[in-house]
Amino acid sequence: MNANRDPEIVVMALNPAVDISYEVAQLVADTKVRAESTRYYPGGNGINVARSLAELSMPFRCCSAVGGESGDLLLRLLGDELGENHTIFRVEGETRVNATLLQKSPPTQYEVDSCGPEIPPATLDEMDRCFLSSCGSGYGVLTGSNPPGVPDDHRRRLAEQLSGQGGRAVVDAYGPVLQEALQAQPYLLRLNRYVLEMTTMRRLDSIETVAVAARELQQRGIEIVCISLGPDGAILAEAGNSYHGQAPRMHVQSTVGCGDALLAGLVTASARGEDAQAMLRLGLVCGSATAAHPGTALFSYDEIESLSARVQVSTLDI
Repeated sequence: MNANRDPEIVVMALNPAVDISYEVAQLVADTKVRAESTRYYPGGNGINVARSLAELSMPFRCCSAVGGESGDLLLRLLGDELGENHTIFRVEGETRVNATLLQKSPPTQYEVDSCGPEIPPATLDEMDRCFLSSCGSGYGVLTGSNPPGVPDDHRRRLAEQLSGQGGRAVVDAYGPVLQEALQAQPYLLRLNRYVLEMTTMRRLDSIETVAVAARELQQRGIEIVCISLGPDGAILAEAGNSYHGQAPRMHVQSTVGCGDALLAGLVTASARGEDAQAMLRLGLVCGSATAAHPGTALFSYDEIESLSARVQVSTLDI
């Protein structure tokens, strides 16, 4: 791959986080439980996508809002992982701190997310300009929760502006933000099964029903729709066909960041000019490898080649 010929990928990280992961034997109500291990990671959906792109050696830029002492900790945890490709916008308040509790018996994962600092309108406008100018006619990744000060239609407006300048909007969202973003008809939409069920208001308990729902979304003017299914892999729908990719069996340590890694894999393969099946394969490899790491640690590039052969992709004709 010649990285200089790949289009720019720009990630908007409005709500990054410090992710703390605790491993405990068992949670007991009203009782103090000592963690067997505690790990700190740079996190938040946008940051995780940017970190994944860096690991895949893709040209990227990340625009993020950072605040307070927890924001300083986030930057220390990142180190030079994002390098000069990271444009930081300082805001008042504290970057959010999220917690993941991994219980051993019975095996259960609990997650607690905070809302993050407010982003003033002037700062949001500055971040929007940075995002759009950096994207040009490349890919713009819009993912993660909206912190205070960011309206529900923000993702839709950015996607529309990006499309207007010849770029490709990549959206991962839920709730009212998703409903707004769908109106912009983004190039790529990534959801999980639960969000798809909430969007369609019906149970989707088989590969076929998920594929049909994904096709319905794709026919609303979205070029590619990918639905992640956890241990059941993922489904990708494009104009020509639908595909199911079965994820390789892994010893799962944590699912935090798996969807972000999958999204980065999808965008990377698309930017390299690869077809839908190759996109699905790389996305699943990145997501599955991430699940095998503790906390919010992501995959490593060395894992990609060894896992690729273990991803089975089938055509659904839906």
